[in-house]
Amino acid sequence: MDRKALIVRGGWDGHEPVQVSQVFDGILRQEGFAVDIYEDLDVFADLENIRKYTLIIPIYTMGEIKEEYVNNICTAVENGVGMAGCHGGMCDAFRNSTRWQFLTGSQWVEHPGNDGVEYEVNIIKSSSSPITEGINDFKVKTEHYYLHIDPAVNVLATTTFPLVPGPHSANGPVLMPVVYTKKWGKGRIFYTSLGHHADIFDIPEAYELMRRGFLWAGGLL
Repeated sequence: MDRKALIVRGGWDGHEPVQVSQVFDGILRQEGFAVDIYEDLDVFADLENIRKYTLIIPIYTMGEIKEEYVNNICTAVENGVGMAGCHGGMCDAFRNSTRWQFLTGSQWVEHPGNDGVEYEVNIIKSSSSPITEGINDFKVKTEHYYLHIDPAVNVLATTTFPLVPGPHSANGPVLMPVVYTKKWGKGRIFYTSLGHHADIFDIPEAYELMRRGFLWAGGLL
């Protein structure tokens, strides 16, 4: 089976789309993927072309997309193309499209404390997913992502809110997904909320979750 990945990068520069795409490109090539990188959403205009890929990887925070393109992506994934991504590059990519949010499984809404919050990523020990097998809890210092979540997702790792006090603290402790998978027809979707900056993937556990997420979404794990 030929392994082909489509990375589409752009949007807000604060999420380092070029640097993150370089990390992902390296991971994918080590796993035997041919990788195409585009900076133009018009690549999604050609449904038959994007259906040739094993994986679609969006890195495009706070962009705007034509609904026609979203429909093409949804159709491609429904027919077996995988999707994988991280942070705002995937789940704060296109706020104008609720269908995109339905496909990807969540939408960012807040990060109390902004960047530099220290927290622990807790792996769901009862999970049988090969994505998390043998990976232990680990600590990060980055944005603490609060998401609106599709209840259909399969949660593989969580974090606990609140850590930074605010009006949301009145609700008491809340478990928030950090890593999850979901299915869309024949397609598989992987997401991690880590990835505010590319150097988060210097953390071995974050890197390994992303690597395995690519393989799982591509039907290779």
